[in-house]
Amino acid sequence: MYLFALSTAEQGASMALFEENTLVFESSLFSRQTHSKGLLSMIEQAVKSRTGGGIDRIDGFIAARGPGSFTGLRIGISMVKGLARAVSKPCAGISSLDGIAFRFCHSQKPVCVMMDARRQEVYSAVYQFHHGKLIQKSPEMVCPPETAIDQAGAGALFVGSGSKVYRKRICSRTHDKAVLSHPSMDGVSACALVISALSDKGVFDFEKHPLNPVYHRKSDAQIHFEGKTGA
Repeated sequence: MYLFALSTAEQGASMALFEENTLVFESSLFSRQTHSKGLLSMIEQAVKSRTGGGIDRIDGFIAARGPGSFTGLRIGISMVKGLARAVSKPCAGISSLDGIAFRFCHSQKPVCVMMDARRQEVYSAVYQFHHGKLIQKSPEMVCPPETAIDQAGAGALFVGSGSKVYRKRICSRTHDKAVLSHPSMDGVSACALVISALSDKGVFDFEKHPLNPVYHRKSDAQIHFEGKTGA
């Protein structure tokens, strides 16, 4: 069984291909170009080189459903939905925050994911793992970084783009007791999306894991429009 995963939640893109429980391909692209440019051809080449066939060899598709870049999420989700529909295979949406947290699923410390949400806020959730398995996850939220820090506690592991943007605040508020991940581990990983998905036998239950974008707040354009119309 082949599973393909894609994240376009942040700048650039991450893709991964699993055969059963084994990672057979992973690639990350960091570019200022839009996600739509060349992405489909990259997917096709990756699948062909590892499976010896086309997209129809894939048994299930997974995409980061958000939070993250409004435009990026729409592109990635639409692409995965289109590929899945074209070959009549199931698809599922996994939280972008899971795609960061599950990089650290063997951490003995609470894992606080903080994605930079701009406007002095972060997208955040706190995870607790035990021997690689998720034991507890707090509700996802968009909040000031201080709220996320206080929820996680001083001794937590802070990860994600927001943990670097607000590094000084984290260190100050935790009295330098916090642990911060290496910057190379900050992004949403397609591999981690699959690891999260494989922990749930019902991942392709559309009611549990719908492939619909999750933003957690209104876009700047929507806020600007509502401000002009008085909505």
